Amino acid sequence: MTNRSAQYKDYIETYLKNFYGELHDLPQNALFDAMEYSLLAGGKRLRPILAMEFCRLCGGDPHQAAPFAAAVEMIHTYSLIHDDLPSMDNDDFRRGRPTNHKVYGEAMAILAGDALLTDAFMLASTAQLADPKDMAFAIGTLAECAGSMGMVGGQVLDIGSEQRELTEQEVIDIQTRKTGALINAACVLGAIAGGGSEEQIDAAAKFAAGLGMAFQIRDDMLDVIGTQEEMGKGVGTDAVKNTFVRLYGLERCEELVQSYTQYAIDALSVFEDTDYVVALAKSLTDRRV
Repeated sequence: MTNRSAQYKDYIETYLKNFYGELHDLPQNALFDAMEYSLLAGGKRLRPILAMEFCRLCGGDPHQAAPFAAAVEMIHTYSLIHDDLPSMDNDDFRRGRPTNHKVYGEAMAILAGDALLTDAFMLASTAQLADPKDMAFAIGTLAECAGSMGMVGGQVLDIGSEQRELTEQEVIDIQTRKTGALINAACVLGAIAGGGSEEQIDAAAKFAAGLGMAFQIRDDMLDVIGTQEEMGKGVGTDAVKNTFVRLYGLERCEELVQSYTQYAIDALSVFEDTDYVVALAKSLTDRRV
């Protein structure tokens, strides 16, 4: 698993660096500095890896999915920049170093996030698909997952819930959008780039749903049991939020991580050669970062 993950990650790192590499002589150089500060700060690159792997699972060259993979990562990065702002989570550290607004100021951090979101669609539109009609489907999927019906909508629901305890379904609705939506976008867009059938695209979405839940529940657990050194950001910051740990407790959360991961794995039955993506999903069970 490690070799393929490293290959995908290295490829997308270079792809992201090259995308802005030719633009630094423009007058808005400070904007590019702020964008790249967060975009090139490392991280798991889970979403690009998933996009490239589902492209491969559907019979395509994983590199065909690079515009989509990079676009999803750019949208994810913009969301982190904005989440860290004083008006949102007011975090000082992200991935082991000061958050974007601490380095570049709030105004530039907001603009860096705005530009990453918009540029993501510019980049996604350059994908070369076997069937041009699939482009509208892909861009529509990306927009839905990122916008009011997806990630942004989930963030709004989260903000509106801070003064009360939520029901189980409300917590699931929030996290399905906040975290799961972009994982869904990555898997589905990868399948589209690979020329996947309707059955394969549906399976990619089901896998993403299970993986997204497992990933978020584990993330909530790590906010309780992890350390700032391991996480690269503050921990314990979600103690007063409506997290899965607050809802279920650590022991039940561990069981749910296993259950949702298995749901994701079961959805892969329509594909061949799934050992790598199965191992990737299982790695969420015991991750510490």
